[in-house]
Amino acid sequence: MEKVLDRKIKMIWDFRGPGASGTAEHYQKHLEEFIVIEELKFDITGCQHYSPTHSITYMVVAEFELKEVKDILKPHRGEIYTDEV
Repeated sequence: MEKVLDRKIKMIWDFRGPGASGTAEHYQKHLEEFIVIEELKFDITGCQHYSPTHSITYMVVAEFELKEVKDILKPHRGEIYTDEV
């Protein structure tokens, strides 16, 4: 059983409107840069497009990094991340 602070947390940003997909993909690049600069434990990011007007960008952090990163980047929501196959 993994320790609580070892869990992976998926921080999510929602983008809506006609430019949602482009904005989400652009934001992902900034998250990738942030991971390198801050030397975060994981380098997991991604985009998902739900409709022409709703896309998300996400970044996965270790739970012990969550509070600091959340305060800086202000995600819209989050969930526990499981390795997707």
